[in-house]
Amino acid sequence: MIKDPFIQSFIKTCKFPKEASEIEEADKELIQDLDEDIVNPIKHILAVDGGYTTVEVKKSFPSSQIAFFQFGAVLFSVEDLEELSEKPFIFPEDMNKLHDLQRFKLALPIKNVISGNELSLKDSVRKTIYDFFMRDRDSSNFMATLKWLVFEEYKAHSSEIYDLGTDPNLEPGEKGGVELKRSQMKSDYTFDTSNGPVFLTDIFRLHEAVDEEQGAGGILGYVTRLIEQIVIVHFIRVIYKHQRSLLNNFLFIADGPLSFSGQTANMHKLFRELCKFLQESNNLFLVGLEKSGPFVDHAQEICLPRQGQVILKGGQYLILSNDYIYKYVTPGDSEKMHYGITSYYSGKIIFHSSDNQVFVLSIPTADKDIIKAPQKFLYRNLDEILINIQKLKCDMYDDAIVPIALVNKLVSLANHPSKILLEKFALKSASSL
Repeated sequence: MIKDPFIQSFIKTCKFPKEASEIEEADKELIQDLDEDIVNPIKHILAVDGGYTTVEVKKSFPSSQIAFFQFGAVLFSVEDLEELSEKPFIFPEDMNKLHDLQRFKLALPIKNVISGNELSLKDSVRKTIYDFFMRDRDSSNFMATLKWLVFEEYKAHSSEIYDLGTDPNLEPGEKGGVELKRSQMKSDYTFDTSNGPVFLTDIFRLHEAVDEEQGAGGILGYVTRLIEQIVIVHFIRVIYKHQRSLLNNFLFIADGPLSFSGQTANMHKLFRELCKFLQESNNLFLVGLEKSGPFVDHAQEICLPRQGQVILKGGQYLILSNDYIYKYVTPGDSEKMHYGITSYYSGKIIFHSSDNQVFVLSIPTADKDIIKAPQKFLYRNLDEILINIQKLKCDMYDDAIVPIALVNKLVSLANHPSKILLEKFALKSASSL
């Protein structure tokens, strides 16, 4: 392989991420020092994470699969978190520090399985997601939150129409969208159309990625990221409705970037509009934390000593511009490419804390073009968010913080023994039918 001229020629033409020693001085202008003297308004922190595992329904039919999801939300006071942050490890008794803890569970047919009275895998996935959003949760449900988000009911003048790009009732290969009017939505959050009923949850467009033969395995990551962020908005809506001023004292943390991908990508527009409104009318402290990927690799490269090159020192952060991203993190042409334009409602920050932990964060931005020429004042509440992230260090994992570490343990569906137990449960349930 390595002696093949074609392979050798191909490798020579490839562009790779650059090392710290290759970063030019002019590209360090967005490095900022953290202002630790500001007043910290945060009193409560809510963190959300999710995970899933897939199991075979029948041993004689290994192609039949169901995915089990679990999502968790933990709510702490900053005072309790500051105490936990001093501990190198988190023990079971520390879970008692949680003031509020919720788990949300979902089982989704993935391949060669049809649920209930549905006639296809696509409709099974649609109905299962719909039912999950319709479940009662403390006198409300996620569907009410989705309606609040989609039709911008948080504004004085809500929106009336949402254009769904693809009609979920069409056959594969057929094209056509459907207009969803708020005034025509039934009490069960469905719409009657000429081709059949449409659920409000169909705006996620997950039906586009379901193949009756190949299955729905491709939507698992999309569903996870989607519901994690819906959970956060659900709590924001509850606080906004009952005690709006509390938003000034809450920090919401998502495990992963503030973005959507694949079929759910259009959701970023709705989330950006909500964040923009809350930042202008009240206040919003929201951050996404990444644990892996090219940005985390680059953050380690510029923050940790390698050949004497430390670009970002402890107590500093770097606001990433579009040009910087395509120049140093993920190869591309920044003149022709706009990072995250169809998926992100946030901008990226690399933070090197004073205690030598390295974080990649995303902060909501009011406009998609901000990353082309980013400035600190456009990243609302940045110093306040970083101060709290720095306080919540946790040595359980590299560059982890306490709430994310705890919620990760809360929702983790480890291969052993969780997967074995779920497989036995699925097999027993299937054999009883």
